[in-house]
Amino acid sequence: MKYNKMFLLAMMLVSWLSLPLLGKKSFRRFYPGALLVCIWVICESLLAKKRVWWRFYEKLIPNVMGEIPFIVGPFFIGSIWILKFTFGNFLRFLVVNLVTDFLFVYPGMIILRNMGVVSLVRMKHYQMGILFMAKSVLMYLFQLFVEKLRKKPKNIIQKILS
Repeated sequence: MKYNKMFLLAMMLVSWLSLPLLGKKSFRRFYPGALLVCIWVICESLLAKKRVWWRFYEKLIPNVMGEIPFIVGPFFIGSIWILKFTFGNFLRFLVVNLVTDFLFVYPGMIILRNMGVVSLVRMKHYQMGILFMAKSVLMYLFQLFVEKLRKKPKNIIQKILS
């Protein structure tokens, strides 16, 4: 059990250590989409606990959702990385997310189950994959909306001058 907590902590830290490579500009540009989906996943996790879709056997901090290390670490930072390299090309975005989601849902979840961290209970692997892809599309659409708002003139004078 001690090694599982170390694994969860390392997973979060390694994700955040890649932040300087991401760049401040990219982080500021893409964090709204990633943040929205992280909030969505927290709400989804509450529903998952109620409906017993999956069960976390190991938590980094007692009385805190077991999903938090995944959400705060690789999910948030990974979403920003994916947006950085694929935003503007929806097909590439879908393919990269499909591959990433597949790797997490199939071999990743099996490894995590064998480690005693988490297992699926009332949800099948393919259902989790569909859920992940839906969140990916939501994130992309929200990021498109954010980009559109950023390019919109802020006031009437800017609108007249442009």
